[in-house]
Amino acid sequence: MNKNFSLFDIPRASKTIIAVVVDSMLIGIAFFAALAARWDDVSVIYDPAHWYIFSLVLSVSLLVLIRLGLYRSMLRYLNNQVFWSITLAAMVALFATISFSFYLKIMIPRTVPFIFAGFFILLVGGIRMIARAFLAEKSLREKQTVIIYGAGAAGRQLATALTHGLENSVAGFIDDDENKRDTIIQGIKVYSREELPQLIEKRDVHHVLLALPSISNDERRNVLNFLEPLPIKVLTIPAISDLVNGNAALEQFKEVEIDDLLGRNPVLPKPELMAKNIKDKVVLVSGAGGSIGSELCRQIIKQQPAQLLLFELNEFSLYAIDTELKSLGLDNVEVISLIGSVQDKRRVESILSTFSIDTIYHAAAYKHVPIVEHNVTQGVRNNVFGTLAMATSAVKHKVATFVLISTDKAVRPTNVMGATKRMAELTLQALAKQKSDTTFCMVRFGNVLGSSGSVVPLFRKQIRSGGPVTITHMDITRYFMTIPEASQLVIQAGAMAKGGDVFVLDMGESVKIVDLAKKMIRFSGLEVKDHNNINGDIEIKCTGLRPGEKLYEELLIGDNVAGTSHERIMTAQEVMLPWPVLEELLDRLNEACRDSDQIMIRHLLLEAPTAFKPTDEICDLVWGQKNRELERELALSLEASKAFDEKPKGFHSEQAG
Repeated sequence: MNKNFSLFDIPRASKTIIAVVVDSMLIGIAFFAALAARWDDVSVIYDPAHWYIFSLVLSVSLLVLIRLGLYRSMLRYLNNQVFWSITLAAMVALFATISFSFYLKIMIPRTVPFIFAGFFILLVGGIRMIARAFLAEKSLREKQTVIIYGAGAAGRQLATALTHGLENSVAGFIDDDENKRDTIIQGIKVYSREELPQLIEKRDVHHVLLALPSISNDERRNVLNFLEPLPIKVLTIPAISDLVNGNAALEQFKEVEIDDLLGRNPVLPKPELMAKNIKDKVVLVSGAGGSIGSELCRQIIKQQPAQLLLFELNEFSLYAIDTELKSLGLDNVEVISLIGSVQDKRRVESILSTFSIDTIYHAAAYKHVPIVEHNVTQGVRNNVFGTLAMATSAVKHKVATFVLISTDKAVRPTNVMGATKRMAELTLQALAKQKSDTTFCMVRFGNVLGSSGSVVPLFRKQIRSGGPVTITHMDITRYFMTIPEASQLVIQAGAMAKGGDVFVLDMGESVKIVDLAKKMIRFSGLEVKDHNNINGDIEIKCTGLRPGEKLYEELLIGDNVAGTSHERIMTAQEVMLPWPVLEELLDRLNEACRDSDQIMIRHLLLEAPTAFKPTDEICDLVWGQKNRELERELALSLEASKAFDEKPKGFHSEQAG
C-alpha cells in the first residue's frame, strides 16, 4: 500500500461519485433540518410522506447541479459561477418542494421550503468553501513565495496567473510609483523597494519576478543594481514584443539576461543603410551557422534579398539556420544552403560562378584563441587563405561588396588567432587598392553576448552545477555587445564602405570579467564564496591566462580614428602593405603551411605589419628556437668573416699565382 495515498490522487470518476453521495447527504440534512426546525420536533424525519417528497426533490436538485456543471469543476479552482449554480439549484429545490407537496397533497408548512433552500446553500456551498480553503492552505505550504516587482498591467496579470498556479504564491508587489505604495491590488499589498529586504526575510521569499517588460535599459539596470546585493534569485518575464507576438507566455520566467546589465540603450538601425546592400539582391554569408553568421542571416532576411546563400562547413549548424529561416514563411526570399569550406578555392569559385552574388558577409573563421594557438597551420589556412580565396573570387566574379567580420583581437595581437585576423584585414586592404568592381571593408568589434565563445553560457553552466566559476585572471576585462546589435551595425557599416575601410564599432565601456561572474552568481540567488564570506555558495577560481590571451582588448592600433554618419560606427586608418609586397609574403606563408612549418609561420606573422607580440609558452619556445638558429647562423657568418679578415695581405695574389 502506498503510504503517500491521498484522496486527491483517486480517479476523477470516483471523485464525482463521492461528491454526488456527499451532496445527497447534505441535501437530506438540509431538508429534514428545515422540517425539524419548523415543527420543533425531530420525529418528523420518520414520516414516509416526507421521505417520498425528499426523494423527488433530491432527484431534481442533483439533475440541476449536474446540468449546471458543478461536478466538472475542480475544488481548488472554484469561482463565483459555482456558487451561483448552487444558489440556482437551491431555488429550483425550493419550488420543487412546494410543487410536489401541493400536487401530492402532503402537508408541509409554507416556511419549510425557504428554510430548506437556506440550509441547502449553506451546506452544499459551505462544504466546498471549506474544501477549497483546505486545498489552498495545503498548496500554499507547497508553493514558493515570490514577490512581483512592478504593479502595472503586466504585474497584475502575472499575479492572477500565479494565484491559480500550483508553484508560486505572491507575497506582495514592489513598485517605484509612490501613488501605489501601501495600496491593495487584487488582494495583494504594494510595498516600496526599501521594504524589500525586510519582506524577503519575514516572508521567506524565494524569487523576485520582474514584471517590467516595457521600461528602458537604464531603468532596468537601476532596478537590477538595487536587487543585486539581496540574497534572492531574480527572474524576469518575457519582453513585451514577445508577449504581443505570441512568442512567449506571461508566466514563462527566465533568468535575467546579462545584456540587461551590460548592454546599452539600443540605437534603432537606419533603414536605408540596412537595405542598401541587401534589398532585392543576392547575398552570401560564409560561416552562416555560427553565432554572428546566423544572426546576420536573421537580420538580412528581414530586408528581403532576392536570394540568401548560406555557406557553412558544419552540416548540423547549416541545417539549424536553414530550418529557422524557412520557417519564417517568407516565400519571396529564396534561401539556399551550401556546404563547403572557405579554404576550398574550387568550391568557392563554383559557388560564385553559379550565382550572381552582389554582397558577401565573410564571417567564417576559427576564433577560439587557445584552440587556434595549438592548431597554427589550420588557423592560418582558414582565417588567412580562406579569406584570400573568398576575396579574390569576389573580385573575379565582380561581387559588388565584400564585408569581413573582424575582431578586437586583431589589434596588437598576442595570439595566432588575432594575428591571422589582422593578416586577413591586410589582405582586404591591399586588394582594395587594386582596381576592381568590388568594394572591400572590414568591421572590427569585441565579444558578443551569448556567442559560442562567450563566457556567459559557461558561467551559467558552472553556477547550475554548484561551481566553481572559473576565470583566467582577476583583472581581465572585455568589451561586450549583443549579437543582434553587432549584426545590424555590421550591415550598416558595409553600406557605408568606400573601399579598404576599417570600421570599428562603439563597444561602450569594457567590463571586468570577475564583476560579471559575481553579478551572475548573485542574480541566481546565491552568494559568492571568498575569504570574506567562507559560508558562501559559489567560489570564483582563477585558472591563469590561457596561451595568447590578453588582459585587455583594444579596438584601434593607432589614434587615427574618425566618426561616421552613424553614432556607433567609427572608421580607422591603419597601416597596410601594397598588394605586390603582401602577395610575396602570402606566398611564403602558404609554402610554410604546406610544409607545416610552424616556426616559419610564426616568423612570417611577426615579420608582417600585424604588431604581433606573442606571449604564450609555445610561441616563446618556437620563436626562441628560431632565434637560436638565426644566432648560430650569424655567429658562423661572423667567424667566417673574421677568418677572412685575418688572412695575410698577399693571400689573393699567392692563390692567383
